[in-house]
Amino acid sequence: MDIPLSEIATFVAAISGAAVVAGILAGLFGIGGGAVLVPVFYQIFGLLDVDEAVRMHLSVGTSLAIIVPTSLRSWRAHYTRGAVDMSLLRSFVISVPIGVVIASITAAHLSSAGLRVIFAAVLGLLGLKLMFNHRQWHIKGDIPGNPIRGMVGFLIGYLSTLLGIGGGILNNSFMTLFGRPIHQAVATSSGVGVLISIPGFLGYIWAGWGAPGLPIGSTGFVNWIAVALVIPITLLVTPLGVRMAHALQRRHLEIGFGAFALFVSARFAWSLL
Repeated sequence: MDIPLSEIATFVAAISGAAVVAGILAGLFGIGGGAVLVPVFYQIFGLLDVDEAVRMHLSVGTSLAIIVPTSLRSWRAHYTRGAVDMSLLRSFVISVPIGVVIASITAAHLSSAGLRVIFAAVLGLLGLKLMFNHRQWHIKGDIPGNPIRGMVGFLIGYLSTLLGIGGGILNNSFMTLFGRPIHQAVATSSGVGVLISIPGFLGYIWAGWGAPGLPIGSTGFVNWIAVALVIPITLLVTPLGVRMAHALQRRHLEIGFGAFALFVSARFAWSLL
């Protein structure tokens, strides 16, 4: 691709800026930053004239690859504070990766527009839930055991892999629905991100193996140039997000998280017009 140096500098700056935001969000909300990175990558790959047929898939797969170290760093930081529900996390060890594998197979046959519809719909619903999170929306009692817990884990893994996110958005909503503290939900979600991102990015490499129209530096639906730029920055700033999460009140986290989800949902809905 014959791209002027000034444009390359702009792309690098945009990715770097997204990495800072993604790293902070990883610690703040227990997410891997994919909800930020996917729309940014989609725009940047568009400016690079990446084929529309693979652009969304490439954005999702690259996001999942970046979430691996980000989630590990975030989980470790929350774990040292004793905030992670390890019992719930252990119960997801099988069901979440199964959902990830099935989603990778689905992604191999899903169109770019289809992925964007799913992205906009799921984030929009969750954003509304968090913005207007009244107490009557909570279910009495603690989080149920199996088989319901296993089914939820499967859905979290499945939908998160199609969205290119670390599962924090879905797991936060699941745990808070049963009255768990938002800080515990955020901390546990960082561990869920580890269960999703590792098999997820490998699945997108498989799903995009040999696909036409991929840009330079790509293996399947993962672009390693973007990965190399983003990972160091996210690892550096994620602990800052963790400190912010433990300094904020529950409702402030919910409103901030909900507003962010609605913004991203609207952006992708607009791209479908």
